[in-house]
Amino acid sequence: MAEKSEWQGTVGESWADEYRRTDRSFTLLTEHLLAQTRQFSFKNVLDIGCGAGELSLAVARGRPDVAVTGVDVSPDLVAVARERGSGLANCSFELADAADWQGDGSPELLISRHGVMFFDDPPAAFGHLADQSSDEAAILFSCFRSLEENPFFTEVIRQLPELPDKGDPRAPGPFAFADADYVRSILAKAGWQDVGCEPFDFPMIAGVGEDPVAEAIAYFKRIGPAARAARDMDTLARDRFFGRIRAMAERNMHEGVVSLPAAAWIVTARKA
Repeated sequence: MAEKSEWQGTVGESWADEYRRTDRSFTLLTEHLLAQTRQFSFKNVLDIGCGAGELSLAVARGRPDVAVTGVDVSPDLVAVARERGSGLANCSFELADAADWQGDGSPELLISRHGVMFFDDPPAAFGHLADQSSDEAAILFSCFRSLEENPFFTEVIRQLPELPDKGDPRAPGPFAFADADYVRSILAKAGWQDVGCEPFDFPMIAGVGEDPVAEAIAYFKRIGPAARAARDMDTLARDRFFGRIRAMAERNMHEGVVSLPAAAWIVTARKA
């Protein structure tokens, strides 16, 4: 799974190149998070691990009276976000680690679409964010539930010649916050209260268009566990692997869309 240094390098570069595909894969999750922001009152927003800026831009477009700041550790992703947001006066992006970010304002709402699971020290990071926030601040973020609940990943992993070592389930990575009780304990230690973890299931989209299967294969070649595993394969093994990925994509194409189930937590909390 990607670490901070990889987001600052090859992984961040790949996600920046493929931001249209990755944003599309999270379409329904982004819409759900955007809808959830309506339960809060705010004028200043911080988007943690903003990536290419999709959620920041959506909030800024819908609320022109709100100032939105997106932060990310990847220079490639921040560059893409800045380009995409160049026409929005109320949205800006900073190259920074949210774990030690210090802004000019005090955000009243902290948001994130799957950008919070990579902190080296989560309680310290969320404690720092609480310190930087306004007294009445709230937080809203999404994170994956367990790997087993996410066929978008498990179906790809099953196509590998050998199953990878799962390692430490709480190490920084996509599934670090799979345990809701662990998430609650982190936020409580960091000075957040009234923590809610609501399950949200959604189809994660891999391929659409004239040839959805080919589009899905192009996605998997650049993003996620297939891309990581394929880098270490010889040509023959790689061709066989993506042949199995093709068959998997074909099995999961319905009405011109290749998608697989994904499972997330929608986490909310207020500053204590």
